[in-house]
Amino acid sequence: MEIMKLKIPFRKERKTVSVLRLSGMISNGARGQINDQTFAPVIERAFEKGNPSAVALVINSPGGSPVQSSLIAARIRRLAEEKNIPVLAFVEDVAASGGYWIAVAADEIFVDANSIVGSIGVISAGFGLHDLIARYGVERRVYTAGTSKSTLDPFQPEKTEDVERLKSMLEEVHKTFKLHVSNRRGAKLSQNEDLFTGAFWTGQKAIELGLVDQLGHLDVVLKARFGDKVRVKTYGPKKSWASRFGARVLGDAALLAEEKIAFARFGL
Repeated sequence: MEIMKLKIPFRKERKTVSVLRLSGMISNGARGQINDQTFAPVIERAFEKGNPSAVALVINSPGGSPVQSSLIAARIRRLAEEKNIPVLAFVEDVAASGGYWIAVAADEIFVDANSIVGSIGVISAGFGLHDLIARYGVERRVYTAGTSKSTLDPFQPEKTEDVERLKSMLEEVHKTFKLHVSNRRGAKLSQNEDLFTGAFWTGQKAIELGLVDQLGHLDVVLKARFGDKVRVKTYGPKKSWASRFGARVLGDAALLAEEKIAFARFGL
């Protein structure tokens, strides 16, 4: 026997908002970190399940891979436009570099006054170890087919042409980053000359620069926009059995150390 649902006239339907948490480093394929492979199905569910009135991104990331940042941001924009669903971003401690790249995919960006925002730049870092191995009498032997196969080898002296080639690549990625921010933020951006230098600011200053829109916290903004009884559905990647029970392998510990260093750059 089918039970009929009665619709009560003038009754307000509860709005639903999908909340997607993106916390940590952005890195290709790393377990426990942000990447498109892990988050693609999560993002899809956030837009498709429960007929959401909006999707909220809660971001706490110092950045990482520009490719993964671009893939995730593009996926969010594609689904937002296909489903005609607004996207709101909420910055917690930090949305810097790749974290800000993802935040810009939102239609509006909210921050705490003390959030760290920006770092619109590209970096490549490494070590030069040729003097160290020479000191200990270690001879480096490298055989290649192709003149560029040993580019930026840390065990060989730095070559001017290698550095120039790397800087050219970094400039290309930086150009893409700047274009993404400019396209998304448009006339909201100030003409501050430091905007695309890799500098970063607190949330209040980021509002003045047009990098974000206004101060606001998730619960308060959602209730103001969608009513006190707004239904919040949180989405995130499923944790592995080992993670749920606190087990960590050596590789996880190394990634955790790398992440702590990345956050420390912003005083966190």
